[in-house]
Order: sequence, then C-alpha cells, then structure tokens
Amino acid sequence: MTDDDKNANSEAEFATLLDAYSPAEKTDIQVGDKVQGKIISISKDSIFVDIGNKIDGIVETAEMLDKDKQLPHKEGDTLELYVVGLSEDEIRLSNAFSGEGSFDLLKEAYENTVPVEGKILETCKGGLRVEVMGRKAFCPASQIDINFVVDARDKNIVISRRALLSKELEKSKKQFCTGLQNGDVLNGRITKLMPYGIFVELHPGVDGLVHVSQLSWSRVEDPQTFGSMGDPVRVKIIDIEKPDASDNLKISLSIKQVTDDPWLSAGDHFKVGDKVKGTVTRCAKFGAFVEIADGIEGLVHISEMSYQKRILKPQEIVTPGESVFVLVKDLDIANRRISLSIRDAAGDPWSEVPQKYSAGQRVEGVIEKKEKFGYFITLSPGVTGLLPKSKISQSSQSTVIEKLKEGNTIPVVIEEISAKERKMTLAPGTSGDEQDWQLFSKEDQSSLSALGEKLQEALVSKKQK
Repeated sequence: MTDDDKNANSEAEFATLLDAYSPAEKTDIQVGDKVQGKIISISKDSIFVDIGNKIDGIVETAEMLDKDKQLPHKEGDTLELYVVGLSEDEIRLSNAFSGEGSFDLLKEAYENTVPVEGKILETCKGGLRVEVMGRKAFCPASQIDINFVVDARDKNIVISRRALLSKELEKSKKQFCTGLQNGDVLNGRITKLMPYGIFVELHPGVDGLVHVSQLSWSRVEDPQTFGSMGDPVRVKIIDIEKPDASDNLKISLSIKQVTDDPWLSAGDHFKVGDKVKGTVTRCAKFGAFVEIADGIEGLVHISEMSYQKRILKPQEIVTPGESVFVLVKDLDIANRRISLSIRDAAGDPWSEVPQKYSAGQRVEGVIEKKEKFGYFITLSPGVTGLLPKSKISQSSQSTVIEKLKEGNTIPVVIEEISAKERKMTLAPGTSGDEQDWQLFSKEDQSSLSALGEKLQEALVSKKQK
C-alpha cells in the first residue's frame, strides 16, 4: 500500500469518526421555528444550546434572567426557544422575545414574524399599552384577538396578536385536515344555519356543510328549525374535496348517516295489513305522504283516502302535521316504497251493506250530488246509491223530486245492490199516501232534514277519528 493510499484511508476514517460524534444536522430549521435543546455552556453574555444541529444555538443570558435578575437555569437543563436568526456560523435563539432586548432585535422579530411576549400595562383609547422587552408598545383593539409593525424613524412600536394567532391557526388546521378521511365520525358544533343546510365547525377554522338532505332520515323542510347556533352535533364525513390549489378543503358531512338507515329494518317492523298511526308530512296532487316511523314515509294515494265521498284533492281529508291511522297495503323495501290507505284503516262501510240493506227495501237518504244523469243519494256514511234520471222522470212525483236540493232528504226504494262493485241502484220511494211527498215538497229547501243532519254529523265524526 502506497503512502497516498494510507493518507486517503486515514482521512476517511477521521471523517467517519467525526460524523459518529457529531449530532445529526437539522436541515429544515427556519426563522420562527420553535426548537428544543439542552444547555451545554453558560457565560456572562451567552448561553449555548445543543439543538441537534452541527451549529449550536445561542441565546443572550440577559434574556433568560427572571424578575430578580437571576438565571434559573443550569447546564443540562432543557429549553424551548424560537429561532430568530440564521447564518453559516450562528443560530440565534430567543425565549419568544421575552425579557429585555434591543430595538434591532424587535425589528428582526417583525421582519421574521417571530412571536414575542409582552405585559399589558394599561388600556387606552383604541387599544392597549404593552411592555415588550423593556419597551412600551401599542396594540390596537382591532389586533388584539387575532404584524408586528416597527416605525424605524421615531421607534414607535405597534404590536398585534392576530398574525400570531392566524399563523398558529393555519398550522393547527393543516395538521387536523391531514388526518381526515371519508367515513370519519367527529363531534362538532353548529356555526351557521342556511336554507340549504347547516355549517358545522369540526376544528377551529375548519367547517363542513351538512346538506338539508343529510340532516335526518326524516324529511326536514327548513334547516333553521333543526337546531341553533352553537349546538353540539355528531357528524360523519361523506366527501372531502380540494376545489383549488389552496390548502382549503370542501368537506361534506352527514348527521343522519351517524345512525343506521331505518329502511334496513323496516321489514321487521311493518307487514302488509298492519294498521299503524302516522303523521302527514306533505300533500301532492295525487295523494298525501305519511311518516309511520322516523325516516319511513309512505304514500296514501288519493283513491285510498275515503270510502265516504269522492276526493278531488288530499287537503279535503288531511293536512300536513295531522296524525292519522293508515293501513299498510304494499311494502317494497328494496325500492323504499310503502303504499298506505286511510279509508281501509277506517273500515269499509260497504262490508255491512248486505246485512243492512236488501232489494225492495224502502229507505230515506240525503241528496249528495245532482248530476245530469241522476242523483247520488247517501243512505249512511260511505254508502251511496244512484237514483237515475230515467227513474225520476217515470215517477208521478218527478216535479217535486226535481225541486229538491243537495242536502234534502228523499224517500227511495232499493232496486239493486252489488256490494262487491260498491254500487246501488235506487228508485223514487212509493207511498199509498201522497201526503208524504207533499210534506217533502213543503220542506224548507235550504235546510237539512233530521236524517240529513244525522248523516252529516256521522260523516264529520268519522273524518275526525
């Protein structure tokens, strides 16, 4: 081996030993960073701190003195300090710029956006008087809650907490958002109520939107009735989107998905033929929607609303918010559909017709409606028959009958009954004494007869049940 080879090996070994006994260099230190290190040496003017870099950090001894001008630290103690200056041969540290210091140090803190500590001396017009490193400073009221401005000409110092809080908030927000993912369930609080949903704060400065469709398994018409500002809520993240090049995230939330979908167990609670109580949620032209359990809504078609009369619009029978009994007629869990009936829940009055009425029977009824082809006559609530025009014209009392109005009573004879088809054909009543018809013709046409009043009362009572 040559002398050159020996020298090269020696240099390599020395470099290895140097690396082994030298701390790992931190290459990401920046002005403003908060670092931790141990005191390795203390002199009259400076304290040297090992912060894990090949270059030790230096903090002025005077800055670390307590209120009695004593140094409460010794070699080996661990300190947390801020980096306030960087160069090739020096890392300057500060205890968040607390204690006494020069104006140049304050200026450096401003230029590098490093936090400083101060003591409030008094309140004054427009803000606070604060002592910072032995100097008096002014903090405007607008800057108290959330840069550090130095006027080098007259050395006036204006301070602010807003920049510091904003910087800390942004750092906190970034750390929080980094760990978010779809499916996370978090606690939050309502910060804003809008017509389209509510905003929930998940973390200071981090909000998400719960769209109105995600508030509840039940229908929510107005989100502003769902809660109040500041109310705590538990939410589930259903989508995270970064809409632009910034660090801001668009977070979609759900409150209803925190709980199980009620339709998953609907088949365990409801069967065809069940009679249940529900609440009318809304009316449409074709029927009314009734919620029979939280998040379980079914449709009562307009044809399933009443056996007692023809319904032109659902509001004739029900109104939103009203409680009603319904019968489950069809259940389609896969498609989330339930067909309901109000009239079947109340019972079919035609089921008793064969026992109550028979062909040839003479009865009295109330004229429900007059049509060109005949009169619809109500014999009892929900049971209506037709008195054809042809039957009226053949009657010896046709003139009297035609003068009768809707709501008047009339004697009729049942000619034909088809309970299955829910049809009944009637004819004008016959009597051996024409005085009966004369009595009908002399009735006050604007009022109901006793029978008519009873029928009307029964109709109203049945609707209210």
